[in-house]
Amino acid sequence: MTSSPDLHRPGSDEIHFLPLGGSGEIGMNLNLYGHAGKWLMVDLGISFGDETMPGVDVIMPDPTFIRDRRDDLVGLVLTHAHEDHIGAVQYLWPELRCPVYATPFTASVLRAKLVERNLATKVEIIEVPLSGRFRVGPFDVELITVTHSVLEPNALVLRTPLGAVLHTGDWKLDPDPVVGATTDEAALRRLGDEGVLAMVCDSTNAMVPGSSGSEAAVRDSLVKLFATLENRIAISCFATNVARLESIATAAAAADRNVALVGRSLWRINEAARANGYLKDVAPFLSERDAGFLPRDRTVLICTGSQGEPRSALSRIAADDHPEITLERGDTVIFSSREIPGNERAIGRVQNMLIGQGVEVITADTEFVHVSGHPARDELTRMYQWVRPKLAVPIHGEIRHQTEHALLARKCQVPDTIIPENGSIIRLVPGPAEVVGQVQHGRLALDGKRIVPLDAGVMRGRHRMMYNGAAVATLVMNAAGELVSPPQVTAMGVVEGPEAADILGEVAHAVGKAVEELPQPTRLDDEAVRQAARIAVRRAFNASQGKKPLTEVHLVRL
Repeated sequence: MTSSPDLHRPGSDEIHFLPLGGSGEIGMNLNLYGHAGKWLMVDLGISFGDETMPGVDVIMPDPTFIRDRRDDLVGLVLTHAHEDHIGAVQYLWPELRCPVYATPFTASVLRAKLVERNLATKVEIIEVPLSGRFRVGPFDVELITVTHSVLEPNALVLRTPLGAVLHTGDWKLDPDPVVGATTDEAALRRLGDEGVLAMVCDSTNAMVPGSSGSEAAVRDSLVKLFATLENRIAISCFATNVARLESIATAAAAADRNVALVGRSLWRINEAARANGYLKDVAPFLSERDAGFLPRDRTVLICTGSQGEPRSALSRIAADDHPEITLERGDTVIFSSREIPGNERAIGRVQNMLIGQGVEVITADTEFVHVSGHPARDELTRMYQWVRPKLAVPIHGEIRHQTEHALLARKCQVPDTIIPENGSIIRLVPGPAEVVGQVQHGRLALDGKRIVPLDAGVMRGRHRMMYNGAAVATLVMNAAGELVSPPQVTAMGVVEGPEAADILGEVAHAVGKAVEELPQPTRLDDEAVRQAARIAVRRAFNASQGKKPLTEVHLVRL
């Protein structure tokens, strides 16, 4: 097979890279590598909705391109167990139906998710040991251990007869990660000596000087901090950060405190970690019910909700809505995480509720309670010195992060760089790298039990209702096109109070006038009548209230 005229089936003399999520944004990662007529998927993650997306908790990339070519999809390799890398598997795998490759901890976390969707016995999960090597279609895949804020993170080496591509996944250089191995520097140096065509690399902290810091330093800081605190301590972190759970447990033991987990996702991660041999030196965590019987000065509560998620344990505690846990004046809450962009308002809302109750709030801005899981500039520089790729492809970041990353790569003597966008097919080999096509991409939303396009009509309508309210006009007409009774108008989220009845009456009058002014033949056309009434409702409300509500017209013909 030579270079294919069909860009969707790359030839055996080329390697294509196609991000469908995670480029130009942080989260929702979905990357495809194409070679010899086949595609390999790396990661399949989610992002979370915000206040601009009513009713939407989960957002995921649109896999239409690869779904339509799933016969050419040889497999899905998961780099690690964070939601933005594995969270969409349980929703989108039925459209892909390919084998999934993961290390043991990631596989355990994924299996628990698949149970919720009744897919546990349907998805073929192939466990790969750390530093393992395996073949998927035309790709020879090697895992290289790195460090990150989750167990068993991996960089992937994708080898073909044309050479090797390094996909770093999420990583950092932590000399003492507390749990798990350090980054395999020797393997990365060997890879650099072998020769690397391209490095597709994490850009999250490309604008941050220095290094990201070590988890061991956070552990030592928490030990000192816990010794100074009285009463109950609640601490929130990412549930998947098992090293942070161990750091908290160590600090709690030093302060003669017991540790309870509060939140379902924390228990799932705890079970997956212990099932794979981690947390062996940490005493079993207490349940939230057990914590209620302990003295307040002997308790540490690890809670879900570091990002202000409305149904998380910490949000419910802050709202005094948790069935088991309450906080009182003089207690302390520690946010041992960073704010994911877009979550600032939700986090601020929870913190304000806590402070209003007399609870002390500690964040990474006031105490050393968190380090990032992503490489800062000095770490990126060391990686480029080890790997020495011919091409740098910055991903996992907004355009500002990717651009700064590309500039840094140039300073590290990387000959060529290219900044990918979701939906762009980039030919990595043969060089020079260039965009050779565009494919369909976008976002899907989990709306209740359905998965729908984020820009679907139902989502647009809900968005309009959130800002403009909704109205319903009811018309009863006879076969001659005459109104049998005055129109009736109801509205939600538009008017209230004593004047509401008068305003609705005025709108109903405007609807009746608009319909009566239609030519008699037009009044026999149901759709024309509905359209005239709809316009009249929106104009009347806009004139009196400055709002154009989403409007539905019910027309009854007698």
